Amino acid sequence: MTLTDDQRQHLERRLHEERERAQAIMRRYDESRDASLEEADGDLSAFPFHVADQGTDSFDQEMAAQLAERASRELEEIDEALQRLYEHPERFGISETTGEPIAFERLDLIPWARTGAERGPP
Repeated sequence: MTLTDDQRQHLERRLHEERERAQAIMRRYDESRDASLEEADGDLSAFPFHVADQGTDSFDQEMAAQLAERASRELEEIDEALQRLYEHPERFGISETTGEPIAFERLDLIPWARTGAERGPP
């Protein structure tokens, strides 16, 4: 079953919501990175007062970088999905591997999905 116009409109809204979420993550990362650089400029020393603080700071920075990287990849996928939706709305929601419709429930969760949750042989 192909998507209805209402379902496509819903998925377009979901894609825009997810796009804004990914952009917000990337903005927060950029802002925190800029704030860290400004704080480092004002410090008398670049070293934290305690070794545990240094480990926590490093972990937090690495985690934030990974989240921003993931958000960047998702943003690319979301933009590609929006392009597919606008250029070929009748094909949106069709699995690129099987040619079968992707379940609306899956698209609602991951609106940029290109395939259904196909499983291999049991």
